[in-house]
Amino acid sequence: MDKNIKSRSSVSSRTTTQKALRLNLDEKKYGTIVEIGAGQEVARQFFLAGAAAGTIAKTMSAYDMKFSDAIYGVQEDGRYVSRARVKAMMEQEFDLVVDRVGEIRSRSSRYFAYAATVAAKSFNRKNECHAWCGIRVQMYPGAKPSNITVHVRMLDDNAEAQQQALGVLGVNLIYAAYHYFENPKQIIDSLTDGMKANRIEIDSIEFEGPYFEDIDNRTKNIHLIRSWKTRAIMFRPDGSVAVPAEMLYKKNVLTIRGSFRPVTKLNVDMIEQGQNSFSTLAGVEPGNTIAIAEISLNDVHGNDAKVPESDIVARVQLLNSLGYNVMVSDYTRYFSLRAYFRQFTQLQIGIVMGMVNVKQIFDENFYRGVEGGILEGFGKLFPDNTRLFIYPEMNEEGEVTEFTDVKVPEHLRFLYRHLLENGFLHGIECSDPALFNIYSRQILKQLATGKGEWQDSLPDGIAEEIIKHKLFGYRG
Repeated sequence: MDKNIKSRSSVSSRTTTQKALRLNLDEKKYGTIVEIGAGQEVARQFFLAGAAAGTIAKTMSAYDMKFSDAIYGVQEDGRYVSRARVKAMMEQEFDLVVDRVGEIRSRSSRYFAYAATVAAKSFNRKNECHAWCGIRVQMYPGAKPSNITVHVRMLDDNAEAQQQALGVLGVNLIYAAYHYFENPKQIIDSLTDGMKANRIEIDSIEFEGPYFEDIDNRTKNIHLIRSWKTRAIMFRPDGSVAVPAEMLYKKNVLTIRGSFRPVTKLNVDMIEQGQNSFSTLAGVEPGNTIAIAEISLNDVHGNDAKVPESDIVARVQLLNSLGYNVMVSDYTRYFSLRAYFRQFTQLQIGIVMGMVNVKQIFDENFYRGVEGGILEGFGKLFPDNTRLFIYPEMNEEGEVTEFTDVKVPEHLRFLYRHLLENGFLHGIECSDPALFNIYSRQILKQLATGKGEWQDSLPDGIAEEIIKHKLFGYRG
């Protein structure tokens, strides 16, 4: 059964109030808290804990856009709930607190500025409930500041609960920045301390600044999945982490799942042929369509395969170098993958797969733990605007077989025919039969022996990157 987003307790068992009080009683930690869009819940937590004057120089909430623009400027994207806005807030407030009290407070002081810009649930309309939250903080006295910035989706169904959840998150983030800064994974693990499951989703985190300059943000974002803060992380072709709601909004989505270890010419042909077929659907145009290579952290049984995050990042990097968007997830079943995309877009969804994957989704053992079994699985996979694009294969006799040739169990043949006759399954072509002879497992074995014929099976530039960085066990 697919797991929900959960809360995982960190090493610390401190409550939100205990964390806030510990910070309040530490005279060396001092700063400002500015929150726009969902009350002043983080500041309220510190005041409820007591002794807040020891920690808080100022709290503020500039709700009016004119006031907000006058204080923090107008960001290039023109949005108020954005990464750019929260960073402007952090920088402005941090500089102010240092300028105004830096000369009169103890030299052992470590200053901070916490900022949040929020779109909470509105009483009169349906809106995306999300927030950008961050802290700009000195890790030691006199140090240049470093930042931790997170994007949060609020999952509660009312504004009051969403505000309360953000209050807890904010205290956790400030506390973690001071007490766990040497261990970014612990920072991530602690962000939902004191919070029940399924209240928030954290789908992006960024560490930046002098203290974090050796951190690979890609590995830390993948840890968000393993820490049960989100189900998926998105990467743009330039390697930057993307917010799924921004990346997928009003987009037709075509995805292909693979191990991509490493990405081969066969993988590329599957993507390109899938795109060719997908583009024939109504409303699918280059400007409103996104193709995504997806890597699951799970094995076929739904368990974490325990692949090191550095190995996943290497695959992401190679796919990015070919110009592809990449998604890393913990989804096992295709219907869960479709449901994830459907949160963000109501347009066409296409899933590219090989014949072996089609056989898998017609294997009833694949649906263990699903109450309605295979029928529930297919009901969730094909409810609206979703299609499979199936790449052919070569059988043992050297003959190319297509999606209409798939052999399914006898008692499921009418289900398969239903999908065929109603256009849920589309065949795509192979541009070169020689590609059928490419097998990732064989390439991985050959990598251990150094340069060789395996290089011809990879897209331009990929072999060179593997050799240069000694990826996937390459030995030169």
